[in-house]
Amino acid sequence: PHRGSEPGVGWNMALAMSQYHQVHVLTTAAHKAGIEAELAINAHPNLRVTYVDPIGWIYNWKSKRKLHLGVNFHYYFWQIQAYFQARSLLRTEKFDLAHHVTYVRYYTPSLLALLPLPFIWGPVGGAEAAPPPFRVDFHWRNRIFETLRDLVRGLGELDPFVRLAVRKSALLLAVTADTADRFKHLGGRDRLQLMSEVSLQLAEIDCLGQLPPPSIKPIRFISMGRLLHWKGFHLGLRAFAEADLPDAEFWVVGNGPEDRSLRQLVRQLKIEHKVHFWGMIPRAEALEKLSQSSVLVHPSLHDSGGWVCLEAMAAGRPVICLDLGGPGVQVTAATGYKVAPTTPIAAVTAMAQAMRRLAEDEPLIHQMGQAGKLHVKENYCWQSRELWLNDLYAQVVADYARRPLGKVDRVY
Repeated sequence: PHRGSEPGVGWNMALAMSQYHQVHVLTTAAHKAGIEAELAINAHPNLRVTYVDPIGWIYNWKSKRKLHLGVNFHYYFWQIQAYFQARSLLRTEKFDLAHHVTYVRYYTPSLLALLPLPFIWGPVGGAEAAPPPFRVDFHWRNRIFETLRDLVRGLGELDPFVRLAVRKSALLLAVTADTADRFKHLGGRDRLQLMSEVSLQLAEIDCLGQLPPPSIKPIRFISMGRLLHWKGFHLGLRAFAEADLPDAEFWVVGNGPEDRSLRQLVRQLKIEHKVHFWGMIPRAEALEKLSQSSVLVHPSLHDSGGWVCLEAMAAGRPVICLDLGGPGVQVTAATGYKVAPTTPIAAVTAMAQAMRRLAEDEPLIHQMGQAGKLHVKENYCWQSRELWLNDLYAQVVADYARRPLGKVDRVY
């Protein structure tokens, strides 16, 4: 509860569907304190939670280690434990379908697909990758990271349980076209739909929509998020330097391993007097910074989601991003600028041109801002998604009931 990223996706999905159905959630006890605290305040009678962890191993997400190497092992073993827990529940309870919601990645299997139930896998992503020309800018350690990520993804596709999960899914939900292509490659072409994993609650959309409108006096660009190499913040700073706008400012909100290199880049570009690093600040303060800004710059190279883009559009701020991953799906020509990811030089120049256009045209900023608010409310609101998912559940269950019984079904 009250979290973004994967925890927020899982909680909001469970909460949304419990408005219509009895939902039994299997999750790790790492989230138990937050969930129990929320349920003590807001009762949800249709929502039950069972905490599952392999051999009692609760993964510590608050660890200060830079690399969470154990999480993949925990996740894989968690899937095995969750499968047996679900089989145990099936002995005493009737379920109509199984739905894997998180992790939002396609190349590690969900063993719930092995249950004698119609199975929905997704929304999942993970096929998004930094285009090769953009990797030249990375530190050698980050290039190795990207290469290893490609390797892990490729090995994951060879996992027989991944292929079995694709084959046994009644429906596959992919967050981007990249992941949809991989599902097609794995044999899921005929049961595939696109669906972004990110949405906002209506109350949050309304709250963001009440922020003051953006201004260009002065125009202030902002980037928000973890300072990671693949977030592409170095591209946004280079574009800002190339745009060379008088009296303009660039704010960076967040922290991470790229903090030092980004500060060094700012000095090299001789724009340190125009750039301010705010570090990691509480969400309320971050929204205050957003309200004082004009345009969000989010040139991420392989973001499957992109919550900050939705939040910026809901707040009436145009978005400048690369036409990649989740942001490339969420942002439209009416709500911002999507730059073609051909080469770093071309992308930086295109973003600089977008910055100049917005800096010279305040009515355009307001026009895109209003379009963004409408776009989020119509397409990325949980309350609207509830209805869509409810219809989807009904269709999947009905299709499963009409299927011809096969040898595998009779074994169960």
